Amino acid sequence: MSLNAGVIAVQGDVSEHADAIRQAATAHGETADVTEIRQSGIVPDCDLLCMPGGESTAISRLLQSEEIAPEIQAHVEAGKPVLATCAGLIVAAADAGDDRVENLGLLDVTVERNAFGRQKDSFEAPLSVTDLSDPFPSVFIRAPLISEVGDAEVLAEWDGRPVAVRDGPVVGTSFHPELTPDSRIHGLAFFGD
Repeated sequence: MSLNAGVIAVQGDVSEHADAIRQAATAHGETADVTEIRQSGIVPDCDLLCMPGGESTAISRLLQSEEIAPEIQAHVEAGKPVLATCAGLIVAAADAGDDRVENLGLLDVTVERNAFGRQKDSFEAPLSVTDLSDPFPSVFIRAPLISEVGDAEVLAEWDGRPVAVRDGPVVGTSFHPELTPDSRIHGLAFFGD
């Protein structure tokens, strides 16, 4: 039986995440049917969710206006996994440090938007990630900084600062794992390794 995977598709690298989900599923002996989510009513049927990057204020506004936000929260309350990357991390956080972002409160962290700099400051870095045997090739683009961590577990740091965390069934990353051919972060979020 195939897993029902959803990618919040109001902004961001939707097709790249869909490909990474399928690749991670295959690596774990599973198959995944991926649905792009732009309206309410789809999330309840999903086994796993991905919240891509983009512009966090626009994403949060659309999640609220399309009534997708409460469905994502119910998904997490049911113990189903979510991967939130870059702006998705900001929206999933308990505190984005920006009143324009309507946070979902899925990750017990505080974030700072664009803390790693502007687009021209983008970089790639190999990261040691908990439960991954080899470094992960991480891509940072206008990345947020995780400035405070509450009950969440830090999975990876860059330059002494948290850049990947797990809080229950939710994994959040400051970087874009979908922009590499390596699907291990998606595997970690959805299959536990």
